[in-house]
Amino acid sequence: MTPTFALLPLCLAGTAALAAPVLDDVVRQRAEELTRTGMHASIVIAVIDGKDSAVYGFGSVHAGKHIKPGADTVYQIGSVTKTMTALLLADAVAENKVRLDEPVATLLPGYTLPAFDGKKISLLDLATHYSSLPRLPDNFAPKDTANPYADYTEAKQRQFLAAYRLPHAPGTAFDYSNIGYAVLGTALAAQAGTSYEALLQKRIAVPLGMRSTSNQPTHGMLARLAPGHLLSGEPTPAWDLNVVAPAGGVYSSARDMIAYLQAYMFKPLRPYALAILPQRPLAADGDTKIGLSWLLEQKQGHSYAWHSGQTGGYASYAAFTTDGKRGVMVLTNTARDVDALGLSTLLPGTPLPPLKKPQAAIALPRAALAEYVGEYPLDKDFTLTVTLGKNGLEAAGTGMGSAPLFASAKDQFFFRAIDADLAFTRDAAGKIASAVLKQGGQDVILPRKP
Repeated sequence: MTPTFALLPLCLAGTAALAAPVLDDVVRQRAEELTRTGMHASIVIAVIDGKDSAVYGFGSVHAGKHIKPGADTVYQIGSVTKTMTALLLADAVAENKVRLDEPVATLLPGYTLPAFDGKKISLLDLATHYSSLPRLPDNFAPKDTANPYADYTEAKQRQFLAAYRLPHAPGTAFDYSNIGYAVLGTALAAQAGTSYEALLQKRIAVPLGMRSTSNQPTHGMLARLAPGHLLSGEPTPAWDLNVVAPAGGVYSSARDMIAYLQAYMFKPLRPYALAILPQRPLAADGDTKIGLSWLLEQKQGHSYAWHSGQTGGYASYAAFTTDGKRGVMVLTNTARDVDALGLSTLLPGTPLPPLKKPQAAIALPRAALAEYVGEYPLDKDFTLTVTLGKNGLEAAGTGMGSAPLFASAKDQFFFRAIDADLAFTRDAAGKIASAVLKQGGQDVILPRKP
């Protein structure tokens, strides 16, 4: 799932294609460097060139065992799952089972759903993140931060929807919402009279021959699963997303994802075409649009659709040019985004950002570190929580795993896992008043919760 704060010599494993697409040297070198330095445990890059494809593997599936990843290595794909949920919606529309403008309430008669001045949330609103629902439900309080969605049940989803008050009318603004996609998947499964997993298998996985794609991985899939890793490099279990599975719970392989992307590239009829039709802008002053989950952009004269994903131990990037000529899928079993690798593979020549140079850390007494412990909310959907563990300070965003912080000076810290810094400000009495997250050229002020 895609969070606001992303605490976020090797061999070729090819398909049977006669003319295997070549991976750009710049991308290859970066992937080698990322796995060699331990920033990623393993990376798989699937390249689609027309009807030809190849899969390139880097790093090792299991630490210390030198098992190279390949086309059939299984990863959790995170929010790329949303494109599958959206395709299930497009499929239902193409089969005349639902309408895009249909209120989701009609598919969930047992639910009490919020509205704004009589304006109801439609299926299109959910699929394009225009529902006015938040990123995460306000009753999301995980017992286990290493598996945060495991105890979020359908009963809790019902409770949230019945009590929530929309801040503005559905259909008026883009607000990325994981709970919105959970509701969409629940509604589509209810309409079909089955479970989300059964619907995924019947309408997508089985027809496309995707034998390693499931929200409930088989024993065979688990045997090929690349174990997840936190940004720190520590092992972590794959998330169990429970009722939120339609937003990010699917597991898949590069081989399966090639088949999935080629379905969009070479089947220009509904439901695939419907899923990438530009529907709504992300912002009034931007060029990016969103279809049914897929984000649509133009670069270097190419129009392409893309989506990325991230869970506690995995990250992914899927994209294809809308002319059907090129596609890419990047999978990793470390919770660090691979968007730049994916875009540079899709559109060769797209520059990769420089890797963050290692900084020197200084030691601070534990008593001094304890001053920074606290909660630093950005908004009602996201809080940065700073804790003091046995190895020092750690920071975790809402619904994400922790990443260690390293001190460069008093009140100045940095992450080694991502290109970000965290500075703390003090009030007149000398107490910590806020944290300033510095990432991507922006400073975000997070006031400390009293």
